[in-house]
Amino acid sequence: MRLSSVIVLFSTFAIAAVLSLAAAWFSVDAVEDTSERAVRTELDRDALTWADVDTNGLQVFLIGTAPTEAARFQALSAAGRVVDTARVIDQIDIIDTDGIAPPRFSIEMLRSDSGISLIGLLPLATDRDQLIRDISRAVPDAPVSDLLEIADYPVPEGWDDALEYSVSVLDDLERSKISVEAGRVSIKGAAESEDARRRIEADFARRAGDDVRLALEITAPRPVISPFTLRFIKDADGARFDACSAPTEDARAQILAAAGAAGIEDKIDCRLGLGTPTNEWGTATAMGIEAIAALGGGSITFADADVSLFALEGTDQNLFDQVVGTLEADLPKVFVVNATLPEPPPEQPVGIPEFTATHSPEGSVQLRGRINSEIARQTADSFARAAFGSSSVRMTARVDETLPATWSSRVLAGLEALSRLSNGAVVVTPDSLAISGNTGNQNASSEIAGLLAEKLGDAEEFEINVTYQEKLDPLLGIPTPEECEAQIVEIIGDRKITFEPGSATLDAGTRDIMDEIAELLQLCGDIPLVIAGHTDSQGREVMNLQLSQDRAQAVANALRDRRVLTSSYEVRGYGEERPIASNDTEEGREANRRIEFKLRQPEPIPEVETTLESIEQSVPTGETDGGAEGQSDEQN
Repeated sequence: MRLSSVIVLFSTFAIAAVLSLAAAWFSVDAVEDTSERAVRTELDRDALTWADVDTNGLQVFLIGTAPTEAARFQALSAAGRVVDTARVIDQIDIIDTDGIAPPRFSIEMLRSDSGISLIGLLPLATDRDQLIRDISRAVPDAPVSDLLEIADYPVPEGWDDALEYSVSVLDDLERSKISVEAGRVSIKGAAESEDARRRIEADFARRAGDDVRLALEITAPRPVISPFTLRFIKDADGARFDACSAPTEDARAQILAAAGAAGIEDKIDCRLGLGTPTNEWGTATAMGIEAIAALGGGSITFADADVSLFALEGTDQNLFDQVVGTLEADLPKVFVVNATLPEPPPEQPVGIPEFTATHSPEGSVQLRGRINSEIARQTADSFARAAFGSSSVRMTARVDETLPATWSSRVLAGLEALSRLSNGAVVVTPDSLAISGNTGNQNASSEIAGLLAEKLGDAEEFEINVTYQEKLDPLLGIPTPEECEAQIVEIIGDRKITFEPGSATLDAGTRDIMDEIAELLQLCGDIPLVIAGHTDSQGREVMNLQLSQDRAQAVANALRDRRVLTSSYEVRGYGEERPIASNDTEEGREANRRIEFKLRQPEPIPEVETTLESIEQSVPTGETDGGAEGQSDEQN
């Protein structure tokens, strides 16, 4: 009886143990399945199809080969969102990165009033410290914030050229963003004026050469155009603009659309500027262009609020009245229209009076024909000499007092317009004024149209035929600073810049050489030029030093008098301390008395030593030898 009770009790515990084990096994199996499904669902949601899941009890194994370390971390994070991270076992491999392409190296150079910030990724082989030093030399007064990262990959082709070019132009724009990539540089910035923008763009493109692909986005404040002018012509030669100005992009679009409908097929350059008399300028000028198209031809000039319309000879009177009447009614009230329908001219007698001025490519100016008084003749001659140079003008016009009273003012307006061209001619007749020629200024036609409209008034008809030639554009032929230095050497040649003995007064014989140097430097623009004066060893050293400084300053003043911008020039006097020949002979002393022109070189940054002796010592700096020099042959 007692034995049966023990057996029953033991059997009960055995059955309970078996049932517990079975329940635990099914529970673990259920947890494994649930965890595997949940983790797999989360991996699929993150598009991590390369990862797989396996379970063993409560443990969750992540297996597979991740493309990157970041992808591996993403898979672990996905599993951790649905199960306890302590249960996740990482068995993920990562693809061998030896064959992975290098990252895209790039730098953003951001320059503002507060300094320069560098943001981007550099190759390890690029000398980061040297880059910071180069930038500090290029822009000495701007603090540099270094936010660069480094990656150990080979330097891509074209990277060094692009980086060197970017540093070289960093000082030219006070506010800019320069984006550097291998072989490519993108520059965004702001210039002070439209002329400065064109000069900067031409200079940047020239300096980039063939090694760097350059993208420029330089903005400039809109110029003030006075008078605000638009002149549209349609005749036997086709439709064209002599001048086109617009206050906004929308107004320019209206003008270009009207011009296209009127027959202009070529690309139109319509300047944006300030000074419009009304916000409805685009609408008004489009109406004027449409009126000329409706008449079948003619010209219309908007000069501020004054509108001058000339129909073609032979235009039907009724059509003229209808078109002009509609234009006057539709134009904003601020505009005043002066419309003219030319009458067929009577048969002209032989010898129509005219005044002609020609400006040759070599620079000579011929004034001939007729002028209405001796005072007007002298005035025209004086004006031409002031505009073109006294030695270039030859006046052969004769006085004819029967000419109209307005003849003199039209002659002067024509001469002023001619002075805007590199070469050309102006012809004044009783009924018209015509100017033609070549120029290196893309805006010359617009500027001349505005000038003539302002000087001649609404009732005068004029014709402009000006051709822009790239070879005459000074902005497209700017020599480099190094080329300027070399060309000064060529200009000086065997000649000398001389002074009166013992003084800083330039000798009269140096006028031609100074004129030639000034003409070159006007083209070179703002370059870091040093004008250095030297003497021989005769006399006291202190006096020689002062004399050399005064002579160098006299040369700078002479250049400034010739309209050379010398703000970036540096004047230095070295006295007798830098001879180039022996002072024991007259020939050597003559060689040592000289003026040198050379580019200012950046001073090298010395190696920093930490010894007390090196700290107490000063490091002398000097200029490199060479450069363009002009000698003087007088005594100190």
